Amino acid sequence: MSASIFVLISAKGGAGSTTLSLELAQIGRKQPGVTLVDADLTGRRSLAVLMDSIRASDEARVDGSLSLIHSPSGIDMLELTPSIHAGFTLKLPTVENITQELTKKSSLIFVDAPQPFAAVVRPFMTRATRFILIVEPSVLGITSARSMLVELVRFGIPVARMMIITNLRDGRPEIAKADIERALGSPITCEIPPRSDRRFTKAIEGLRDILLQLPPPDLLDSLQPSTNTPIGDRRDVHRRRAGGSDIQAAATNTPSKNYKTSTPHPQESSPERAKLKAEVHAALAERLEISAGSMVGSDAARLAEMSNEIKDTISTLLAGRSELTSAEEMAFLRQEIIDEILGYGPLEELMRDESVSEIMVNGAKQVYVERKGQLTLATQSFQDDRQLRLVIERMLAPIGRRIDESQPMVDGRLADGSRINAVIGPLALDGPSLTIRRFGKRRLQCTDLIRLGAFTEPMANFLKACVESRLNIVISGGTGCGKTTFLNMLSNFIPEGERIVTIEDAAELFLNQEHVVRLESRSANLEGRGEVGIRELVKNSLRMRPDRIVVGECRGGEALDMLQAMNTGHDGSITTAHSNSARDTISRLETMVMMAGYDLPIRAIREQISSAIDMIIQLSRMRDGSRKVVSITEIAGMEGDVVTMQDIVSYRSEGLDEQQKVKGRFVFSGAQPLCLKRFEENGIAFDITELAGMNPKATVR
Repeated sequence: MSASIFVLISAKGGAGSTTLSLELAQIGRKQPGVTLVDADLTGRRSLAVLMDSIRASDEARVDGSLSLIHSPSGIDMLELTPSIHAGFTLKLPTVENITQELTKKSSLIFVDAPQPFAAVVRPFMTRATRFILIVEPSVLGITSARSMLVELVRFGIPVARMMIITNLRDGRPEIAKADIERALGSPITCEIPPRSDRRFTKAIEGLRDILLQLPPPDLLDSLQPSTNTPIGDRRDVHRRRAGGSDIQAAATNTPSKNYKTSTPHPQESSPERAKLKAEVHAALAERLEISAGSMVGSDAARLAEMSNEIKDTISTLLAGRSELTSAEEMAFLRQEIIDEILGYGPLEELMRDESVSEIMVNGAKQVYVERKGQLTLATQSFQDDRQLRLVIERMLAPIGRRIDESQPMVDGRLADGSRINAVIGPLALDGPSLTIRRFGKRRLQCTDLIRLGAFTEPMANFLKACVESRLNIVISGGTGCGKTTFLNMLSNFIPEGERIVTIEDAAELFLNQEHVVRLESRSANLEGRGEVGIRELVKNSLRMRPDRIVVGECRGGEALDMLQAMNTGHDGSITTAHSNSARDTISRLETMVMMAGYDLPIRAIREQISSAIDMIIQLSRMRDGSRKVVSITEIAGMEGDVVTMQDIVSYRSEGLDEQQKVKGRFVFSGAQPLCLKRFEENGIAFDITELAGMNPKATVR
């Protein structure tokens, strides 16, 4: 008999791992041989109390530590230690032997393993079929769960073996399931309702059925012990290092006064570790004939093969090294070396973190990240400028772009769609600078933006009617305010059956329609030739029979070609621009048209703008990091030499609430939109009273 082992871990105290492990064991006892393991070394003896077996456990105890009892209910229970003091006498070989015996006699083993993990628990963890992380659906619960997931990965546990469930012990969750999945970057396998809920037993049975279908996997070699030293609670170490105020800030999602990282780093760099890494790099290059840059452009199968070879070789090279005091340290160093050879070095961990929306590297020793609109200083850093430069070149090589002293600035995109910008010397004075704009795997939809408070449902319905009626729209705002995200969302309203051409510097748009042609600009080659800019692509797109043209961003002379396209039958086009307000957007467009190199009168330019652009949507990033639509403005025409405009909806800020979040409201101006006639001509139904309903006192003029 080969046992399936499930290690239950509470993301925070009181999440219910002990109770849940007992419930699973009781429902699973129909299987032959079910064992519960209490791996809590603090002496709480929770399982023995719940099973009313304290006396039986004490009578069966061996050498003051281990006790294995056979319950009349058909569930065996292994208690590793009755107290924290007895835990110090528990030996790893003893637990290893009894684990091997249990796996032969049991079909199901449920391990209640709260933090801190100790070396003696490793025999169960290396054989675990799944690690079940139990999450409390609250802000603090999710914060703890994210930290725990990072710890498990660093410890060497693959994400594929993790399973997340939520325990609704107190009834309704504080945070919805979709938000929890988005925050943790992993799906929730099961939601356990309160015990008093009639659905409780059915949920436990459903989880049991899922677990029974999982085959026992191979051993996790990365967790094999090298010492009997307990791992310890690394979260407490981080708390002492970061300070209580920052932990409080992380738990409440409020920014700390000091830049601190919310991602703990288990090992600080040291000269000894740097020397050891250099030795391993040299040995790997000799044994496997690889170098730090040799894997650029390799396919996924080759990368996976090389990763396995490197892991095995590193384990051999690091075995018995006195610089490494624990299996955890060796696992972390091994992953660090693999990231440097096959990935982006210190940035790999941040690239795997779905909560990170932007990574900003200011020289080798300073890395900032953005999460939920707030900047924090990360613990990751590069050894020197040379390592950072190597990572930049590795990012650029697959997309055919280069960076050197003759071309010290470059834009590009990674395979996952992330946008990158790099600047090196002589322009960057304090070392190479790298900025990575990341986009989530799941694109935000209209309902997501409404839920986040970016705008309201009546505003969404109005903009949907604008897109379906083929109005020309400019989305404007500052850097990082969400223009590309909003353009992606707005494009969902384009009806199927239309031919759409997208034009970008670095492809970031992902339209859901089938008939889409994506064009991307190209920089010059080594000889300084072959450059294809946005303007050339806009001109070429007019020969491609587009129904709509979507330009990722107008920033130069292409604005003139875009306006001409909008004025020559290509209605329904959308673009973005950088500006501080809707009125500033007009001025920006005027300036960009002048950059085309034609000596056009300012009035002619403004007439082009007023006849081409129908609507300007102004976005802004607020003080708390949230993004909002601050105005929807319609171009009304010309009065003399001035382009006339009217606000349809605007956002009125009313300061900050108790949680330091921006509060305010969207207000309908009461102006009768001129585009209503276009809606009627195109058969688009929209009731203007929807917008008026946002402001009960407003009347349509």
